[in-house]
Amino acid sequence: MARPAPASPSTARALNDRLALRLLQEHGPLTAARLKELTGLSRPSVADLVERLGAAGLIEVVGASGQRRRGPNARIYGIVADRAHLAGLDVRTHSVSVLVTDLLGATLAESSAPVDPGASTEAAVARAADLLGDTAARAGVTELRAVGVGAPGLVTPGTGELRDSTGLPPWHRALVPVLRERFAGTVLVENETNLAAVAELRAGAARDRDTFVLLWLGHGVGAAVVLDGALRRGASGGTGEIGFLPVPGTKVLPARDSCEGGYHSLASSAAIEELAARHGLAADTAPREPPAAALVRRAVRDTGAQGAAVRARADAFLDALAEHLVLGVASVVAILDPGCVLLGGETGRAGGTALAARVASRLSRLTPLATEVRPTALGGGAVLRGALLMALDHAQEELFGG
Repeated sequence: MARPAPASPSTARALNDRLALRLLQEHGPLTAARLKELTGLSRPSVADLVERLGAAGLIEVVGASGQRRRGPNARIYGIVADRAHLAGLDVRTHSVSVLVTDLLGATLAESSAPVDPGASTEAAVARAADLLGDTAARAGVTELRAVGVGAPGLVTPGTGELRDSTGLPPWHRALVPVLRERFAGTVLVENETNLAAVAELRAGAARDRDTFVLLWLGHGVGAAVVLDGALRRGASGGTGEIGFLPVPGTKVLPARDSCEGGYHSLASSAAIEELAARHGLAADTAPREPPAAALVRRAVRDTGAQGAAVRARADAFLDALAEHLVLGVASVVAILDPGCVLLGGETGRAGGTALAARVASRLSRLTPLATEVRPTALGGGAVLRGALLMALDHAQEELFGG
């Protein structure tokens, strides 16, 4: 077998530059001496890359390592944070949230606004696009290099097109072309559950895992699959469409255009509301939150109530909900053996460790595969965080790619 050709000097320089930038991103500002230690490069090579990156406007001197030290070795170099600006959008059925940051992910401005469900597609799109523009302007940003958009529904691999899905407002699909026309930077789109999983992998409950499944419990139900540190989307972008999973105890099978008879009929907000009603549980809902989240939150709180009857009702409801949820979880575990399942979305977060423990207990009786069940850690901002990370990765790949 022929040996691969050695890297050309220009390729080697590009690889070294990229390594140095990644180290500066991970560790923060560093001296040239520290860069030499971390990269294993010679002193002249480090001096050359520092000069190249400075001339390219990617790094700058941000301080000195000590009062007594002078000269090049005392300078501390950091990435030029305002070299590029980014934005993340979390697009929901009745609202949109925006986060604008610099190249290092530091928040410059954020905002959110409701979207009238009765508004026309044009009005809803204008509302979301204007919110992004206004938020960027408030941050003093005139150009966005990348915009990450998280939305419910299927995203076509390759094109990034948000596909038409039953039950989702048409303005979601109409928004992305308008953003691409209005803003000069790259606009990227990903399913909201996938982005929440990326955020949990990088900064949340799955930081110690490279393989896991996130079960999203919101108005509907979905899942995201991360295997060996990589998000898996499937051939058509449909990995994790667990709402269509046929489950026992339903009268019909799911169909192409309907989740009725699928896992959705057990784990959606509407299904959990019905389950709560059968157990005599009621709760006041929060604005723009699935009613199931308030019901589960109330039940978790009532498990610590003084009245025995109240505790018994809450325990019975959470036990029944866990019996519903574990059917989908066990199916995923049997196929993927992820070792860890996160319960996310508004309802999963509301259940917290109390619901996760109940699901884990039942799961251990259904499978020989050891599997942790955890609640997510990032709360309601997981999708927005994931959207921003997607934009951040894209911008850094362009700038640091060499």
